Amino acid sequence: MREKGTTVTDLAGRDALIAITADARLAAIVDSSFDAIVSKDLNSIITSWNAAAQRMFGYTAEEAVGRSVLMLIPDHLKDEETDIISRIRKGELLASYETIRRHKDGGLIAVSLTISPIRNASGEIIGASKIARDITASKESERRIRLLLREVNHRVKNQFAVILSMIRETSKRSTDPREFEELIRSRIMALSRSHDLLVNSEWAGASLFDLAQEQLKPFGHEARVSLSGPLLTLQPNAVQNLGMAFHELGTNSSKYGALASEAGRLEITWRIVEGASDKLEIHLLWDETMPVREGERRDESTRKGFGTVVLQRVAPQSLNGLAVLDRSPGHLSWSLTAPLDSIIVPQLGADLPETETS
Repeated sequence: MREKGTTVTDLAGRDALIAITADARLAAIVDSSFDAIVSKDLNSIITSWNAAAQRMFGYTAEEAVGRSVLMLIPDHLKDEETDIISRIRKGELLASYETIRRHKDGGLIAVSLTISPIRNASGEIIGASKIARDITASKESERRIRLLLREVNHRVKNQFAVILSMIRETSKRSTDPREFEELIRSRIMALSRSHDLLVNSEWAGASLFDLAQEQLKPFGHEARVSLSGPLLTLQPNAVQNLGMAFHELGTNSSKYGALASEAGRLEITWRIVEGASDKLEIHLLWDETMPVREGERRDESTRKGFGTVVLQRVAPQSLNGLAVLDRSPGHLSWSLTAPLDSIIVPQLGADLPETETS
């Protein structure tokens, strides 16, 4: 029913105004969208191109409109467009899917596509509208997560092997169940501390300074400990093996060495030097001094246990290096020499960093 006093002309004008307003709103939404919105005809010729499409693909509207959408599709995926147009012509519904598109500069972009048919006033399908969302960042995140999970899986299996070795070697030299439990628990906790450092960096590595500090925390007496050397980020393998070495040395020191005496002193230093074939090497030295008491008999059991195996064989071999463990009255030292590229994260080894001390 027509409103009183309203003519057919008035109604037509109002309907036209509503249509214009709706079109304007739709155009504003399309233009301000963060997703690329592109329309094309049934011959795959681009008919509209919003600002987000320009940001995503690099082409201006003037460059894109009138050209085939195939310019965005890598050669090995061009059959994808043929299938899309065929299904659009049939009026089929297309579920959103993930694919690859090409930027103006030739780079590839991971996108999520949503495709809808475009109909004219008579309901005939005359083209298609595509909404493309850049998912490059999320794909890269997924890739990194997969790599991280594989790395964690590898490291966990490796740590299982280390733990089994700990149990085997410790059980050979322990007759007291309580002592055995204590040793195994402390060694597993040492592995855990190294593991925490790696997790905090997403398995990118850990600072040598932080590793030494973390492994020495349980023994206390920080005032007797000195750390000095250049800032180095260790590879995960080096974090695990040096972490074990520091724990074994710290345990021995807290029982018999510098950390067991008020007059004891522990210095851990490392430096980078030029080795054979002009290759850089790291020289790491654990050096502790303690008073010698006349008549005091030193417990030598740790020399032949798992700790000695770690210090003389496991740690140096895992780092392609050599180690020397030296004991004398009032003094113990452990020195490690290894190729720098076996120890540190490669991209951080180009320039020698500043020295860190504590």
